[in-house]
Order: sequence, then C-alpha cells, then structure tokens
Amino acid sequence: MSLTNSNQIKVIIVGAGHNGLVAAGYLARAGLNVQVLERRDVVGGAVVTEEWFPGFHISTCSYVCHILQKKVIDDLELRQYGFHVYPIDPSRVHPYPNGNAVTFWHDDAHTVEQLRDQYPEDADAWFAWADFWHSAVRILSDYYLGPPPSLAELTDRFRQEGEEELLETLLTVPLKDLIKRYFVSDEVRAAVSTGAMDMGDISAPGSAYIAALYRFSAFREDTENYGIVRGGMGGITQSLARSAKASGAKIQTSTEVNRILAQNGKTTGVELKNGETIDADIVISNADPKRTYLTLLDESSLDTDFLNEVKSLKTQAASAKFLCAVKELPDFSRHLGPNFDPKHLAMITICPSVDQSEMAWNDCKNGIVTKTPIMQLQIPSVYDDSVAPEGHHVLSLWIYFLPPHVKDSSWSDVRQEYGEWLIDYVTSYAPNFRDSIIDWTLLTPEDIEDRIGLTDGNIRHLDMIPQQMMSRRPLPGWSDYRSPIAGLYLCGAGTHPGGEVTGAPGHNAAHVILEDLGP
Repeated sequence: MSLTNSNQIKVIIVGAGHNGLVAAGYLARAGLNVQVLERRDVVGGAVVTEEWFPGFHISTCSYVCHILQKKVIDDLELRQYGFHVYPIDPSRVHPYPNGNAVTFWHDDAHTVEQLRDQYPEDADAWFAWADFWHSAVRILSDYYLGPPPSLAELTDRFRQEGEEELLETLLTVPLKDLIKRYFVSDEVRAAVSTGAMDMGDISAPGSAYIAALYRFSAFREDTENYGIVRGGMGGITQSLARSAKASGAKIQTSTEVNRILAQNGKTTGVELKNGETIDADIVISNADPKRTYLTLLDESSLDTDFLNEVKSLKTQAASAKFLCAVKELPDFSRHLGPNFDPKHLAMITICPSVDQSEMAWNDCKNGIVTKTPIMQLQIPSVYDDSVAPEGHHVLSLWIYFLPPHVKDSSWSDVRQEYGEWLIDYVTSYAPNFRDSIIDWTLLTPEDIEDRIGLTDGNIRHLDMIPQQMMSRRPLPGWSDYRSPIAGLYLCGAGTHPGGEVTGAPGHNAAHVILEDLGP
C-alpha cells in the first residue's frame, strides 16, 4: 500500500477514546478513508462529560487538562473546534489534618515564598528540587511524540547532555529516597510525593523515572493549555471529533466491535456485535492491549508465547471516581484562611504523609480497599459555571490506589459503605461537606471497566511501572504501535508514553502508519 491513492485506503479505528480520535484526525487529514467505531452512544472513552445528576455535568473519569500535547492541539486546530481551557494557578493545594496547607504555583519563586512562611527549612531546597525535574523533563519530554528510545539510546542522550548521573538517579533511586535528600518536613515530603501519582510504589527503584515522565505538566511553558476544560473533559474529545469529521473521518457511535478479523497473519477488518462485517486495510485498536489481544482477536491468530506475555501484563493498580453535586463549596477556610479565593479549590490533593502513599499501594496489591487513599479533589465549577446550576457546584474525587477486585468480597458489596467513608474523610477537612451534598455516586474499578471498557478498570490500560514503560510498553519489541498482525496497530494508553490525556499515543500511531504506507 502507499499514499498514492490514499482515499482508497480504508482505516477502521476501534474505540473513540481521545487517542483514537487523535489518530483519526491525523489520518483523515492525510486523505485516508477513516471510520471510527464506538461501542457507547457518546465519543470520548475515559475523556467524557456526562450529566450525572439533573443539571450537573461532570467529567466521568479524567478530570484535568495537564499534558495534552501542544502539537496535537495546534495540528488538529482544536481551539477552532471548541476546545477551551481555563488556566489554573495555583496548580494545586495540599491541605493537612492539622490545618496547614502547601500551595503550588506555576512560578517557582511564588511557591518558595509560600513555603518560607510555614516550612522555612525546606523553602531554599525548592529551587534545587525544581531544577532536578526541569533537567529530567527537558530531555524525556522530547520522546513523547514518537516511538520510545531504547535504554541504550536514552543513555547516549543523557551522556551527550552531560547528565549521566541524573539518569542513574532516575533509574536507581526510589522517589521516596530522593524526596528525603531534598526536604526535611514530613508535610512537604508528602506534598511532593503526589506530584505524579502514577508510579505506584514510591519505594521501588525506577519510581523517580516514572515520576519524571509525568512531571511534564508541572514544567510546561504553555501554561495556557494547563487547566480546567470548558464543559468538562468531554470538551477535548468533542473538539477532536469535530476536527476529525471536518477532515473527512466518519464516526459511528452505538456500534460495538465484536472481533478484529485476521487471515494469514494480516487484518482484514472487523466484525460487529450485530454480525455485520466491515472490510479494512488497516485496523487501529484504541482498546487496551489485553482487551485487544485476548478478547477482540481470535487467539489462534497469535503465537502462544506472545499471548502468555500479554496475559502477564500487570493491571493491578485501579482507581475509583466519586462524583457529586453540592449546594455550596466545601469549607477549607481552616487551611486557606477566611477570605480565600474559591478558585484555589479547583485542584486539591489529599495525602497527609508519604507513608500513606505506600500503604495505599500495598493495600491495592493485596486486594484491600484502602482507608489510607491518595485523593485528587476537583471542583471545576469554580472556573467553569456551565457545568452546574447557578450557585451550585460539581465536585469529584479521584481515589488512588484501589484493587481491581476486592479480596473476599466485591465492589458492589462495599460501594455504598466506601462512598460514605469517603464523604466522612473529606468532611474531616471541610466540615460542611456532607451537609452540602445534593446527590452522589461512586464509580468503582469494576464500574469503570463495565462502562468504559478498560480491563480491570485500569484507566492507564497498564500499570505505570518501570517494566511497562518506554520501549517495554506494552511489550519489548512491540513498543512502536505495530502488532504481530500486519495492518493492526495499537494507539491507546497501553502504548508509549502511557496514560493521562496526552494525545501522544494517537499522534504517534498515526505517524507510524503513514510511515508504513510510504510516499
């Protein structure tokens, strides 16, 4: 195949999550005949806004725009198609049970000024801490938009930059130990430990490396793209869909793919749940690797050793999403003062100690619903008044780390009790929280799997751990978006660079496909 007759090249994208829509946009702009098939009646996957309670629109899973790539925004002209971000500063507030709080600003000097008031012993260390991550992010962020480098290639790059020691630290020093090198206060240590909450065990070697990959947001120069999306996170995927359609892509909702078809080692199209078959030259799966290879493909199409590798991929770290409508803002005046700006409530992290992060991770691995969670509390309506009735607000909690399945029980059995416990937990910080609630629901990992179609409710498709990152994501030898089936590609968060709303996997997969098609 080649691009000579590009409009005759039929591409089917399985799933209209944000990366699938990004891939659709790029391929349609290149002139290919692109059709996106989405199981649900709405596009977006985990990047969607839904009316959970009458008049209250909440981002169902993802909740903040922080590393959506500027190139994707610009290339696909998303602002022309309705994408709008309310930049937030401070970027987040970290309160403690004793009434203290750490506030993080985009300007390092502003953060230091705030630290000096309460934690003078740690204020001077902040610039050195920030410089460490600036250096790491400056190099690693170059590998977002393209297939990942091998460890040898990465080592050569750091050596060329004179940063061999930096790479060695990232790969060998646990994040917990690195934090102790810089900071004295337990509270500041806790606050910085949650700056990238995808790395799992912060005591594990390589956890600092994972943190570096996802500190891109804290040090990005285009802060106008960091913040609350107007209309909720669905504003991203709606603009992506409009952009793709304007370039000629077709998007079909309420259309579930039952199987990806393959014959003689090559994909031939897809079979829908209703039995209809659609032929295609190229199929791109926005589903996670386990679902793609173990459910959508007939196992006879794949080598047994490869299937066993897929089955061994780790999807242990799930999350839950608490969604609620409130009649008044939670009262954090004990932490922020009596006259605080309500916009400071846009992003709040609750994790009172470094040990709490470790305990949550260990509980998760053992199938225990943790009572020491890390939580991101978000109130987008302090910026965007379109998502709630006048004078009211929407509030959500993203809860890390939780087991996909509860040991000796089930999520359906513990959902209500855990939701009530979460309300009490937040109320211990903001005393009016429980009384302010109009209605609430809790999406457990099992709910997320059923609703969004993510194996084990894993929002990042695969755990974000060193052995499943960069050139090992999803598997060694298959990190370039290609698959063992000719014409079948992956474009979801289970590929490099991983989870979060980046658009990078979709961008990268599309460009690999165009490269394979040739001039």
